[in-house]
Amino acid sequence: MSNSKIILSVLGALVIFIFFATSTYVVDETEQVIVTQFGKPVGEPIVTPGIKFKIPFVQTIHFFDKRYLEWDGDPNQVPTKDKKYVFVDTYARWQITDPLQFFKRMTNERGAQTRLDDILDGETRNFVAKHVIEELVRNSNRTPVSSGLIGELIGDSLIKISVGREQIQQMILQSANEQASDLGIAVLDFRFKRINYVQEVQTQVFERMKSERYRIADKFKSEGQGEASNINGEKDRELKTILSEAYKTAEEIKGKADGQAAAIYASAYDKSSQSRELYSFTKSMDAYKKTFDAQTNIILSTNSDFYKYLKSIK
Repeated sequence: MSNSKIILSVLGALVIFIFFATSTYVVDETEQVIVTQFGKPVGEPIVTPGIKFKIPFVQTIHFFDKRYLEWDGDPNQVPTKDKKYVFVDTYARWQITDPLQFFKRMTNERGAQTRLDDILDGETRNFVAKHVIEELVRNSNRTPVSSGLIGELIGDSLIKISVGREQIQQMILQSANEQASDLGIAVLDFRFKRINYVQEVQTQVFERMKSERYRIADKFKSEGQGEASNINGEKDRELKTILSEAYKTAEEIKGKADGQAAAIYASAYDKSSQSRELYSFTKSMDAYKKTFDAQTNIILSTNSDFYKYLKSIK
């Protein structure tokens, strides 16, 4: 075989390879394709995976993601309905649902991200400005777990809301989809990632929260002190009643005992002169014991009845 034939064979194989390489492309399971010819879309979007064919050098292939895509908003300072400035950080998930319409309006995913920035950031500002801060951070009205006075005080400090955080997110999602309806995309989910006061307002809010809690604590403490005073008063009254009853009972027992002792003494006194003398001696000894001690000085007449037994001892 001559050199010319070899060169022609190699050139022919190269042409065939180039033709095949430029006329086929592979679509992945996560991709969808728009084919353009001289810059204009031709045919229907290709959404099934596999090897596909196109006219080489004439048609161009544009790949778009079929999966859920992420949108992460920039934190913005936004005023609420009650004129409180808050930082709002958001995120969303979206998907290309009509690749042909998407190509006509957005061209690529970078353009879609920019358009979503305008739509979602704008709707976030609008709906945040229509609601108070409590509606942005709560989903429902709260019922205090504590009962009694503390529960009532906490309940009074909680503002009642008619719209909650979840509803506001759904309203932003719905409004964003209405604006994006002709872009070939759908916003699947929208969420507040974080909501917080700006630094200038945080200190004021924290001080107000502390003041409110101190007020509740003082009220609760005052109520406790009043209850303690009632308990102590009731205790003192019952104690005095118990002591009074005990003293009365003790005096009654002592009276009965003294009566019985007097009866016994009287009975013994009446029996004989010796018994009377023993009774007199015993009572005198008791009197001496109660009257005299180491520091007592007493002056008595020798004719005194009180001195009789001391004299007889001598």
